[in-house]
Amino acid sequence: MTEARQPGDDEAAFIAAARSNDAARFALITERYRRELQVHCYRMLANYDDAQDLTQETFLRVWHRRESFQGRAALRTWLYRIATNACLDFLDKRNDRTPVPAELPGAGWEVHYLQPYPDRMLPEDPQESVVARETIELAFIVAVQHLPARQRAVFILRDVLGWPAAQAAGALGLSVASVTSALQRARVTVRGQLPGRRLDWRGAATYELSDEERVVVKSYIDAHERNDLDGLMALLRADLRFTMLPEPGALVVTAEDAVDGWVSSGLFRRGYDDWRCIATTVNRMPAAALYLRGPGDREHRLFNIAVLHIVEGKIAELTGFDATGKPWLGLPATL
Repeated sequence: MTEARQPGDDEAAFIAAARSNDAARFALITERYRRELQVHCYRMLANYDDAQDLTQETFLRVWHRRESFQGRAALRTWLYRIATNACLDFLDKRNDRTPVPAELPGAGWEVHYLQPYPDRMLPEDPQESVVARETIELAFIVAVQHLPARQRAVFILRDVLGWPAAQAAGALGLSVASVTSALQRARVTVRGQLPGRRLDWRGAATYELSDEERVVVKSYIDAHERNDLDGLMALLRADLRFTMLPEPGALVVTAEDAVDGWVSSGLFRRGYDDWRCIATTVNRMPAAALYLRGPGDREHRLFNIAVLHIVEGKIAELTGFDATGKPWLGLPATL
């Protein structure tokens, strides 16, 4: 299936702005694509800060190449092509965007550069495939990072955005046969990296937390604010997958290990026990923003973001992010 060769309204407006060198008009036309392009860059890079930077780099490249756009492809397709290649150039230069082995035996691979994605920055159109919940959740984002860069691009363009093989091949400068082969290998790798209960990443998009998820988040917050370690443990599945980023070697696979780690680190002990929490969502997942008030401090300060994947009323995956001094989510710095 090929795109119509006649420019539509967006393409005609873009061409007119490009020919007139009207930067303000050009920005107005391209800005509407910012959020979806940023999500695309985030899937490629798994890092919110990098995704912002590469989206801006995309717009700079688009401006410099504006006269080359003839409207033979949809403007959205052309923008995604430039964004994808900007990310590939970034990945070619940065060798720290490859997952590294976890230190714990059997723990798999870790993505230390992973950052959460604020739901407030997702595109507003709930029908957009770019915000389908199963393809923005952390488990999926981490699984995709295990693919080589160009294989990752093929997988995202084909299986997430639904591009035809020929269109993906044109965007990446590959043959259709190469794209087809890369996609087959990518699917095997991604399925191998996803937890067993998360093998189907093509599920329907869901945009509201379930009642069950809301109850568990509230219980998680209550346990923290009451310093109730037993109550917290009661919320965890025995086969919990727990990661605290960016600490190396932080992945554990049992609830008991997680609790032992919290105890050994002094969680809920004097000076580390005055918590206030806010329920929120990131990556279309339930989360809690944890604020800690230290000795002598008058305010509770943003300390950690706990992102929860909830299965049958229990926390199956808990990913914690050090949030001290981090403006990722637009949350207040203090309470």
